[in-house]
Order: sequence, then structure tokens, then C-alpha cells
Amino acid sequence: MREISLTEVGGLVGTEVGVSDWLTVDQPMIDLFAKATHDHQFIHVDPERALAESPFGGTIAHGFLTLSLLSAMNFDCVPRIREQTMGINYGFDRIRFMSPVKSGSRIRGHFTLAETRFRGAGMLMTTYDISIEIENERKPALTAIWITIIQFDPKDRPEGV
Repeated sequence: MREISLTEVGGLVGTEVGVSDWLTVDQPMIDLFAKATHDHQFIHVDPERALAESPFGGTIAHGFLTLSLLSAMNFDCVPRIREQTMGINYGFDRIRFMSPVKSGSRIRGHFTLAETRFRGAGMLMTTYDISIEIENERKPALTAIWITIIQFDPKDRPEGV
């Protein structure tokens, strides 16, 4: 995994900082997510009924499953900040589910660093524009603005910021 320093982060604003490896969203993954969330709607867990009754031609992943995979995608490709002691998920300003992820599809995340700002002595807030691509599809599965907080030892904060 690539590492960068706190002093380098600001210079990456406006650039795509990572594209994750492809992840396959298969029926066993969808079924496990349904079990964990108690969301057993047929469009997710019943391939035969989804084929017969839904417009998707089979089962599709829960939107929240696709969203939850952002953590793995982020870990896979976004540079780690050398001084980081902890990363915190702060939340989202916007999430849009643009296209369904059909069972068996492969997806990957695109991360563009949109903004950074220091909060307090030992925290850096980072905002990413996110897109999850579906292999061989024109529209993304989702787009989002994701806000995270990088915690670090205040003594590591760069001078002048």
C-alpha cells in the first residue's frame, strides 16, 4: 500500500487518488448481507422469482451492501497517511444509487480527494468524491461524497497549517 505524509495530502486535492481492484458481488455475498440486515426482499435473495418478476433479469445487491464495500475499496487503493494513528468514518453528504449491481457483477471504487482541512491539533478531515463502477456498464452503481477523519499525534502536524 502506498503511503504519503501529512505534508503531501493537500497537494492531492482534485486528483483521483485511487482506483480499487475489482470485487465480485455474488449471490452468497448478497445472501450473507440479507441475513445480517434482515432484508430478505426477493429481488436480493430469490433468483428464480427475481428473474420472473423483477426488471433486473435476476437478483441484485442491496444498495447498502454496495455502499458498505467502500471500506474495503478504500483500504485497497487510497494512500495511507504515514502519521495516521486512526481513521474515522464521519459520514456522507450525498449518496445516490445510480444503477443496480446484478449478482455476479464486478465493481470497483474510484476515489477523488475533493477537500482536506485540519480540525483541532490532531485531526485532518478528508472529503472524497466516490464512484463505484460496474464492469461493462455505462452508469456507476453509486456516487457519493464521503467524509473521513484522520487522527494523528498533534506533534506530527506540519508547520504552518
